[in-house]
Amino acid sequence: MQTSAFPTPPPAPKAASRSGGAGLFSAAVIVAALGYFVDIYDLILFSIVRVESLKGLGITDAAQLTSQGLFLINMQMGGMLLGGILWGILGDKRGRLSVLFGSILIYSLANIANGFVQTVEQYAWLRLIAGVGLAGELGAGITLVSESLSKEKRGYGTMIVATVGVSGAMLAYWVGQQLGWRNAYFVGGALGLALLVLRVSVVESGMFREVAAQAGVARGNFLSLFTSPRRLGKYLRVLLIGVPLWFVVGILITLAPEFGRALKLTGEVTAGLAVFWAYFGLVFGDFASGALSQLWRSRNRALQVFLGFCGLMVGVYLFGIQGATPKTFYAVCFVLGLSVGFWALFVTVAAEQFGTNLRATVATTAPNFARGAVVGLVPAFKYLSGALGFVPGAAVLGALTLVVAFWAVRTLPESYGHDLDYVEE
Repeated sequence: MQTSAFPTPPPAPKAASRSGGAGLFSAAVIVAALGYFVDIYDLILFSIVRVESLKGLGITDAAQLTSQGLFLINMQMGGMLLGGILWGILGDKRGRLSVLFGSILIYSLANIANGFVQTVEQYAWLRLIAGVGLAGELGAGITLVSESLSKEKRGYGTMIVATVGVSGAMLAYWVGQQLGWRNAYFVGGALGLALLVLRVSVVESGMFREVAAQAGVARGNFLSLFTSPRRLGKYLRVLLIGVPLWFVVGILITLAPEFGRALKLTGEVTAGLAVFWAYFGLVFGDFASGALSQLWRSRNRALQVFLGFCGLMVGVYLFGIQGATPKTFYAVCFVLGLSVGFWALFVTVAAEQFGTNLRATVATTAPNFARGAVVGLVPAFKYLSGALGFVPGAAVLGALTLVVAFWAVRTLPESYGHDLDYVEE
């Protein structure tokens, strides 16, 4: 076990006993992909049924629908911030599998309970609990897959996880439209509980088992990310890469009806259909970004291309479709979703930047802190839109997140092909 940031790969026979033996369609990849599918279903479901569910609870005023919707989003994202730290630490202390299935159990039960809510207060607390559960699955799954596959294959493995996973948003839209918001929550919970039966087919990461067996190796020490300037710098840059995606999803897509009115579209648009088309685009974007990072042998180059593409599409969304038809708006949502399809690549980079004793902590907290950035993005957007206007305010906020993310990628060490069998000092 080595201790350098990006060590020289050990001899092949030794590495083979811990990673590289699993195929692209191993149990770890399949379960992580299906788990992320259900995770995304439940994560995005609220954005899809926001208006319908709040109306079902007696809220009909347009301003209240927006403000209460943002409040509930903040509760869910706040839960994900807390859950990201909790599950990340547990992932390095107790194992990747414990987190993978423990998080699925919690968010499944919380979403079933969501189907029974009668007040906004109940709704809010259950979105908080669901957020805690939703925080663990992706990081644990990506960590497990990264450590189970060889360095030549792991980018393809995480690409499969993300491509399958984000399509859960489309199922959420269809179920929400066909069965109603309460039944949609029941279905999401049932899917998660059904997934738990696959636990028996998945084995724990060999890298984790080896580190866990060693005395004197501190595992899951979240505070250690802040005690080393090198680790802290890498960690903060990793976090910043994921923020633009949640600006797009949490602001531009979730508030699609409000942006539709601000852009003077020729007809009404719904958040549910905007989410559907954006995540349909994300399916292709995650596949493309993962494949390009493998073909180019560079995570950073693929990320830079997609961030530039995202900046272009944010401009088109805000300034290129005034007075357009809803059909054109949804087409732009699709391409905008494609442009932010670097989510799996972002989490893969997070996992590849740190040692085995901190890998789950980083890979779990990073996406959740990026998702949780919505908690800060929402008040920032409210302030900027009040000062500058709805569309200009969004433009300023989007430009800021993209410029900072591009800088973070440019200054982050390239992680493609590096061996992961080492620990942080």
